[in-house]
Amino acid sequence: MLPTQSRLWGAVLLMVALSASAAASAGLELDAKIPLGDVRGRIDHLAIDLARQRLFVAELGNGSLGVVDLARGAVLKRIGGLSEPQGVAYLAAADTVYVASGGDGSLRRFKGDDLAPLGVTKLGEDADNIRIDAQGGRIVVGYGDGALALIEPGSGDLAGGIQLEGHPESFQLEAGGSRIFVNVPTARRIAVVDRDARQQVASWKLSGRGNALKDLVEGQGNFPMALDEAHGRLLVVDRNPPELLVFDTARNELAARLPTCGDADDVFLDAKRERVYVSCGEGFLAILQRNGSTYEELTRVPTVSGARTALFVPELDRLFLAVRASGAEPAAVWIFRPPS
Repeated sequence: MLPTQSRLWGAVLLMVALSASAAASAGLELDAKIPLGDVRGRIDHLAIDLARQRLFVAELGNGSLGVVDLARGAVLKRIGGLSEPQGVAYLAAADTVYVASGGDGSLRRFKGDDLAPLGVTKLGEDADNIRIDAQGGRIVVGYGDGALALIEPGSGDLAGGIQLEGHPESFQLEAGGSRIFVNVPTARRIAVVDRDARQQVASWKLSGRGNALKDLVEGQGNFPMALDEAHGRLLVVDRNPPELLVFDTARNELAARLPTCGDADDVFLDAKRERVYVSCGEGFLAILQRNGSTYEELTRVPTVSGARTALFVPELDRLFLAVRASGAEPAAVWIFRPPS
């Protein structure tokens, strides 16, 4: 090999090595795996009790709520007899765990300390995502053919509702304003709701780059959502095609779009690093970096096919991924650590 060729080849190898090193430093490192035991079927959303270091796992296909002791790295308790549990939330102020079940349309409440049942609120079919409205002091639950229920956290009484144009999937509440942004996949839109007025005030259409026939057969795809309130950006992941859509919440318009991994069910903002994590059933965690008014993908971390629900907890600086049982893997919670 000639000296010039040798130097050129050396430079290429150095660039490859640097690129691999940069990707590794941008990635998420698998810290631990906590087995869930004999849990079958799909796993849905997660929530956390920070004070007790407990992770709650909505084991939809198993009809149960798993309670994981993170300090011990083991399942503490399993609450069975639930009908397709989907949404779960924990409110420290009320020391209460809330579980929304799609099968019977219920919202169940459990005591935070001993997980004893506190009561049931009947909402309607397909009770799903739960959010805490710290501003209004209520629990917000999406359900039915198109509604958000406003629930009193202590009594579980229904305090009101907000009608939508289709079943709500992920939704996010402004901390510094009155808006709620709601993914409505059946309408292929994002509903903008004024929670003070308790009505929808705007509707943002997803740009039509999807396959209309595929939408009709498989269902529409705007499920995950995260709010970057500090930068006025709403992050929505579309499944068809698999893209991250970045909306400008001040101008009420699509600001950017870029491809991401497929079959996504959750997206989270890591404000400390100005990064975004997308959990995809395709078998990846996609990591994107904010770059001015848009984002760019840094790397993808391999996981397991079907593992698409997750929870990023900034206070612990950890991302928890729910992995359903398969031929290759038992049901477990995988814990990822971002770079320091």
